[in-house]
Amino acid sequence: MRVISGEAKGHSLKRPKETSVRPTTDLMREAIFSALESLPVDWSHTLDLYAGTGSLGIEALSRGSKEVDFVDHNPKCCDIIRENLRLIGFDQQAHVHRLDARKALHTLKKQYGLIFMDPPYSEQPDLTALAEIASSNIVGKQTTIVMEHSRKLKPETKYGNYQLIKNLCHGDTWVSIYQHVGGAA
Repeated sequence: MRVISGEAKGHSLKRPKETSVRPTTDLMREAIFSALESLPVDWSHTLDLYAGTGSLGIEALSRGSKEVDFVDHNPKCCDIIRENLRLIGFDQQAHVHRLDARKALHTLKKQYGLIFMDPPYSEQPDLTALAEIASSNIVGKQTTIVMEHSRKLKPETKYGNYQLIKNLCHGDTWVSIYQHVGGAA
């Protein structure tokens, strides 16, 4: 697993030895960021929920995001994210929060232009996390939400003011990208 593009291109990322952590593959990350680069996206403040290794947030930093908050409840994942950030030199642009993702929606106080969420497939039976994000204070009219999920999961085309604008798929992995109905500027 490596950083695909940008300032840190080619840097290898560490991952926890736990088999329950399923990092986004290089191929899927490339597809996600290619799709995002074709859309009006505010990259300045990014949130990586269910961060795992931090690969999505680190890729955003490499491609120009000014600041990324990483959220994961697993202390080993938080340690790996911190180590990856330190090795690449992005630790001053990032904050790692050891929190449950849903608790983070009420704890974090800023709005994000880009939110990644990649919950474990076992935690996605009802999509309530996406609905909670869409109605929380961490989103605004400029927010783009990127959710990675199993192809077995069929997300709605609309959550609150957020409309599905693009789907990507590779094998069992699907990505749904949502933007505010009024559109990002």
